[in-house]
Amino acid sequence: MITAAQVKELREKTGAGMMDCKKVLTETDGNEEKAIELLRERGIMKAAKKSDRIAAEGIVETYISEDNKVGAIVEVNAETDFVAKNADFQSFVKDVVKQIALNNPSSVEDLLSQKCIANEAHTVQEELTDKVATIGENMTIRRFERFETQGTVSSYIHGDGKIGVLVDMENANEELAKDVCMHIAAAKPEFLSEADVPAERVSKEKEILKAQVINEGRPEAVADKIVAGRLGKFYSEICLLNQEFVKDPNQKISNLVSSKNAKINRFVRFEKGEGIEKKEENFAEEVAKQLK
Repeated sequence: MITAAQVKELREKTGAGMMDCKKVLTETDGNEEKAIELLRERGIMKAAKKSDRIAAEGIVETYISEDNKVGAIVEVNAETDFVAKNADFQSFVKDVVKQIALNNPSSVEDLLSQKCIANEAHTVQEELTDKVATIGENMTIRRFERFETQGTVSSYIHGDGKIGVLVDMENANEELAKDVCMHIAAAKPEFLSEADVPAERVSKEKEILKAQVINEGRPEAVADKIVAGRLGKFYSEICLLNQEFVKDPNQKISNLVSSKNAKINRFVRFEKGEGIEKKEENFAEEVAKQLK
């Protein structure tokens, strides 16, 4: 019987995951030395040592079912752009996004615990750990979204996986769906419509705009009216339906879509590494660290 204390001790010594530690301890009848050897043989210790490195490169990938009713998008990160171009890494990401579409995991943690559709002998976590050990860089499945609809799901990948877009639309032909996807990639909307913008965000923007108006020397009596006008510009920057179509700035996305009797239900846009702080280290310090 393997105890929690044994698993905890092995985990602290090796940095390997809890389930990996339990597995090798079970296989070795609790022999810690042999368990460590197994972890080393499988590359899991090597992977664990890389887990504190910041992975801000990688790719965004999408998958659409044959009937266009289910779609998924995922961001998988690595440490360098070089690895993002690795065929083994790209194949793994394609398998992961297909798994998301087919198995509908509730979270990244749920996804990692599932049996890998490309290799049922492994969980997705175990497959990821193997890739880390084989390729030699820290990698993480950062985030994903999945759409299932009565309409159609379309996608667009820009710049070899730098930006990915997934859109759920109704009555959209292929050309319109592609135009909307490419617009989202270029214009970076945050919300679909004004109704989707959180009240706190609008309230804060109003405060900022009002302060700007007063600082310009305008009378406070007309400040609210000026703010209301400027709020329109705010919405046109962050709301997809309010944005000017990048291919024809004379019409808004809402007009483009309604003119085709279509409707946008929802969308998601992932940009590789957005929001991840890249760790900058002094080169001399890095060399010294490696020497140690």
